[in-house]
Amino acid sequence: MTLPKGMVQAIYHDTGISRYQGNPLIEALPPILDRHQLRDGLSGQIEFRPTDVYLDGQTRNHVISQLLDSFFQPLSRHIELESKLSIMLRQGYVGRNLATGQLNTHIQNGYERVMRGDLGVFRFEHVESTAKSLAFIGCSGSGKTSSLNRILATYPQLIYHEKYNFTQIVFLKIDCPHDGSLKSLCHNFFREIDAVLATNYVRRYAEKRHSVETLIALMAHIANMHAIGLLVIDEIQHLSVRHSGGAERMLNFFVTLVNEISVPVVMVGTPKARSVFELDLRSARRGAGFGSILWEPLTKPSADQEVARTEWGAFTSRLWKYQWLRKSSPQISDDIRETWYDLSQGIMDVIIKLFVLSQIRAVVTGIERITPTLMRKVYQDELKPIHPMIDALKSGDVTKIARYSDLTIPDIDKKMLELGNLLRSKQENIDTVARYRGNEQAIRLHNMLVDMGYASDFLEPLICRAFKEHPDLVMKDLMPLILNWYQSTDSEASTSSTPKVPVVKKEKWHALDSHDLRFLFSQASSEEDVYKSLGQKGLFFDTESWVDSYG
Repeated sequence: MTLPKGMVQAIYHDTGISRYQGNPLIEALPPILDRHQLRDGLSGQIEFRPTDVYLDGQTRNHVISQLLDSFFQPLSRHIELESKLSIMLRQGYVGRNLATGQLNTHIQNGYERVMRGDLGVFRFEHVESTAKSLAFIGCSGSGKTSSLNRILATYPQLIYHEKYNFTQIVFLKIDCPHDGSLKSLCHNFFREIDAVLATNYVRRYAEKRHSVETLIALMAHIANMHAIGLLVIDEIQHLSVRHSGGAERMLNFFVTLVNEISVPVVMVGTPKARSVFELDLRSARRGAGFGSILWEPLTKPSADQEVARTEWGAFTSRLWKYQWLRKSSPQISDDIRETWYDLSQGIMDVIIKLFVLSQIRAVVTGIERITPTLMRKVYQDELKPIHPMIDALKSGDVTKIARYSDLTIPDIDKKMLELGNLLRSKQENIDTVARYRGNEQAIRLHNMLVDMGYASDFLEPLICRAFKEHPDLVMKDLMPLILNWYQSTDSEASTSSTPKVPVVKKEKWHALDSHDLRFLFSQASSEEDVYKSLGQKGLFFDTESWVDSYG
């Protein structure tokens, strides 16, 4: 039997847990992962080839950009979240066993509620719900949605049980509507079911003038008909107390959702959503039946902590490895890490985007490395919309932070496109492009040889000669040929003339090697910074200590 896309055939495993045994809905789920398996499963897959640093700037722009979507560093907070979701999903199925008829009891009771229009009635003996709820709160950019998507991706969304001729929906994720009404939220539920199963529930239910109570009864019935294991409601801060009929009605909606639908519910939102759960103690406690998770930005390590063993250190150290810059340092300096935190305040989305934009700016300007000065320039030029949020986090004022909790970095693609266009316009003016008449292989070969220290007036004619005399050779064969010619030509030139010391203009000092004094000068904003930088590099002679030693 050929199954639809996204659906898998049920294969049953012994869970090793007596409470789960004999329940097909649980035994068909993937095995429970240990910490090592989970870290491997969640980590982003990024192909890093050291030779890519020699690609032209425009191509490197695309390579660097993959970090925005593909980079993911599992942290302890992700392990905790996955563990809670794993337990909620399996525990929620305990009271809905497909093999013993418990699920059918839920379905029949749901049908009775729909027909009578009363959420409190049931046809058969009421089966106790084992479903729990979880409130998941975090500031915008903390990685809530991306983390949830990666964790949910470790499960198949649809499982077909051939023995029972039954299709199980393992998880369903819906977004809160922007109009903030509970009715629209219910409609989004039907719309997502239709998208997953190719059904027509929207036409049957959402397009009719049903009350919210009737819609909840219909949701409960459909959720049990398809054995939904986990319902994730994202962007819950969009719900409006005014549009939902008052705070009490909104709170009761979530309590009813868990108790009557009997499906575990994860409610995800920014700190603005905390008011939904904190309006009264009873509802807040029931609204977070399996507790709550509050994701703060990554904290800055204290002076007595080993940075590498902190979440901030682990996250930035792994991200730092993905650099496609020709003069990058393998280690993060304390100055860079200090600046990085100061400009991002530990918000993971900002950390990554600042790093990506800094790399692209380093390619565009020719500096070919990330420095504190470059990071601050990128922050000032490209990330102005988030300055109020970063300032609020720096202040530690809770009211200010809540005010900017939903602020995101807009038009990131536009920023990168602008940098890409700048890079393209710069490249069009580079002499090497004109010299080699757009031959990309020749340009790449020229750049590689220059970076290897073979910059010379001899280089252009030798590369042109190589491509003219040996058009069929590939780059790895052309390289030794040109180097052989270069060394012969260079030795002849050295005997006939005095070597000329190259002069680097001041506006090009930022592209020199990191240990060059002119580069250090280019990175300083004042004379005081120059002395500080030279001192950190150990380039000052300590006269006081020398005099004292002879005193």
